Amino acid sequence: MTTPRDLLIAAMDMAASRTLERGDLSLALAGAEVIDLLSAQAVRLDGDQIVPSHPPAIADRLLDEAASSLVRQAPYESLEDWLWRRGRGLSTAYLDALEAEGQLTRQRRPRWMPSRAGRMMLVDSPARREAADRWTSNEPVLAALAAVVGIRDKPIGDSPSVVDDAVTTVLAAVDDALRDLGFQRQRRALDEAAFDNIWRGE
Repeated sequence: MTTPRDLLIAAMDMAASRTLERGDLSLALAGAEVIDLLSAQAVRLDGDQIVPSHPPAIADRLLDEAASSLVRQAPYESLEDWLWRRGRGLSTAYLDALEAEGQLTRQRRPRWMPSRAGRMMLVDSPARREAADRWTSNEPVLAALAAVVGIRDKPIGDSPSVVDDAVTTVLAAVDDALRDLGFQRQRRALDEAAFDNIWRGE
């Protein structure tokens, strides 16, 4: 399993207790991909630039797709640009992959209910158990990503922390992107409210 998949599974298991926007999750998944590519030595960071190396054989299709989509000529892509480009619709891509692999199922709804599409549910699988083990063991990278995206409280006290500088840089970039996305949502909501007031003559 990969960090993006473990993060998605953890997010789905936490869905009942924490509200999570798909856009937020997509940005975090894009960051998780960079972290796994760093671990696989498929990339390195030069400041905030993602510098690819010779692409290794990556068994996971989506992670391999991420490696193949890297900008391979200078000037390289920044972490910020990667998160926004790669993150567009990424949560849906990972959900589709899990469903195609039989790790998700759609909860059937009664015929009289208006929506035909049932809720996506995780099945009991080795992948889900591996993600759960990583979650309950408080593995630092997954815990840090989950905290940044808001499905886990930030580590306190003696909790294990990320010590790799490159991973810390990625986590900071994800946090910045999520703050920017939140600001954009707030501004859009204010603009829509102002338009509604004008429309009502207030």
